[in-house]
Amino acid sequence: MNILVVDDDPQMREALTVSLELHWDDASILAAKDGEEGLRLFAEHDPDIVLLDVSMPGKDGFQVLQEIRRRSDVPVLMLTARGDETAQVRGLELGADDYVVKPFSHLALLARIKAVLRRAALPPPARALPDFTTGDLAIHFQNQDVTVKGERVNLTPIEYKLLYHLARNAGRVLPQQTLLDRVWGEDYDATSDYLKVYISRLRAKLERPGDAHYIETVRGLGYRFIRRKD
Repeated sequence: MNILVVDDDPQMREALTVSLELHWDDASILAAKDGEEGLRLFAEHDPDIVLLDVSMPGKDGFQVLQEIRRRSDVPVLMLTARGDETAQVRGLELGADDYVVKPFSHLALLARIKAVLRRAALPPPARALPDFTTGDLAIHFQNQDVTVKGERVNLTPIEYKLLYHLARNAGRVLPQQTLLDRVWGEDYDATSDYLKVYISRLRAKLERPGDAHYIETVRGLGYRFIRRKD
């Protein structure tokens, strides 16, 4: 497994490298001191996960994340000393899979990495499910293929899992906490802000201007998937 660490703090890079190598014997740790080097190593080695600092000279973490998302859906975990919600939400909106605020314990970080990797490697459902169609949207559960007007929609593992639970409960209101538990897991401390960001991302990928909406916000309760007749 290739793990790319991008952080301008040499002590942080060293600590992460040692911790990750101790935990995963087969891991190859790629360490970059800035965004430019991080993007070069990313292009050369195609890592399985990226640990990305936000505040760096030159290209900051948000800019690097944008570049990565133009090329790949690889899991990205943001590392930053910023604890404000605005920065966290911005990272999630740009496509980060998780967000860890410094200082953090390495055991907690390893747990987050494992959770992100598990979500990225979600297998198809064990038993075949019938295809789900509504309006211009089609979901093929067996191979996790989603199309709108016949064109394939690229979803991240989290986005697909969220759509899966909404669609399988079409017409029912799913409370925010229910979705958080089903998509991120009961032991994961994802918040309603995470859910709002991913709902927004999912809507942007599924809904075209002027078309019918599929995901309805039920204020104060949660979200409901609307199944269209046409």
